[in-house]
Amino acid sequence: MTDREAETPEHQRDVALMRRALELAALGPVANPNPRVGAVIVSQDGVVVGQGFHEGAGTPHAEIVALRQAGSAALAGTAVVTLEPCAHTGLTGPCALALVEAGVARVVFAQTDPNPAARGGRALLETEGVRTTAGVLADESEALNSAWTFSIQTGRPKVTWKFAATLDGRSAAADGSSRWITGPLARADVHRFRSLCDAILVGTGTVIADDPALTVRGRDGTACSRQPLRVVMGLRPIPESSQVLDLAAPTLQLFTHDPSEVLKTLHEKEIHHVWLEGGPNVAAAFLEAGLVDEVVAYLAPALLGRGLAAVGDLGIQTIDQALRLTPLEVTMIGPDIRIRAGIASP
Repeated sequence: MTDREAETPEHQRDVALMRRALELAALGPVANPNPRVGAVIVSQDGVVVGQGFHEGAGTPHAEIVALRQAGSAALAGTAVVTLEPCAHTGLTGPCALALVEAGVARVVFAQTDPNPAARGGRALLETEGVRTTAGVLADESEALNSAWTFSIQTGRPKVTWKFAATLDGRSAAADGSSRWITGPLARADVHRFRSLCDAILVGTGTVIADDPALTVRGRDGTACSRQPLRVVMGLRPIPESSQVLDLAAPTLQLFTHDPSEVLKTLHEKEIHHVWLEGGPNVAAAFLEAGLVDEVVAYLAPALLGRGLAAVGDLGIQTIDQALRLTPLEVTMIGPDIRIRAGIASP
């Protein structure tokens, strides 16, 4: 887009309305099979007559909510949507067709739908004589649904590996004790991150050694209403008394050591973002397979000298072979440090 195009009154209105649509989209559930989408309907004379957002799988899409609110005022108006209106029939009908039937004259959307099963809305709209404008605040829209977009484009869930360690890289002391390396503020921060994911993954070794609950809890310690899927990978059976087998959250045990097989199964279950909390061996398996996309590390200002390393053997022999990360964010969480980093491209 040229500077001249950006200065046009129409584009400026599109941007302002898209920002409102993005605000609406952000009200939708983060961890859901469907993306977060917001929509605004503007009448022919420029008045906002309908607004809506998608509340999750099985509920009306954002465009439908906004159209119902707008009623006949949508005729010859403009629809501003954060994602290209869908052209397929799933649990709900195609939104592109609903916009056509409502008599909308123009549709503005941010992100082009990356899902081959749903895309085609723009073509359908233009075939029916509806004028379209694409790419308005597209980056902001994609950021709102980054894990969903990643999963659709790559055919597997995004994987975030979380670990807590001392400054010398130890996740447990020599006697195996690991509670608590970091303070309560850092642990609360972990629960916040967990709540944004679809699944929490560990190995059987972690379940047997630590008996974690792998649930999302609030600052007061009570369980949150929505719980991610708990996933345990490995060949060993786990005790029937394990907390991951209680009714606090759903649990899936996958009898394999293969990270690719695990992610394939989870992708088929519409899991878009995996929070990896496994021990050093599970972490090493995912890292060696090139299946870690982001690292969230909590570092405590403490030293152990001996004990369990945060990650197992990666087959690295020289400093030149080191797996380099790209720092994205460094934040103090009480006395601890949170480092968020991406895996650098080779």
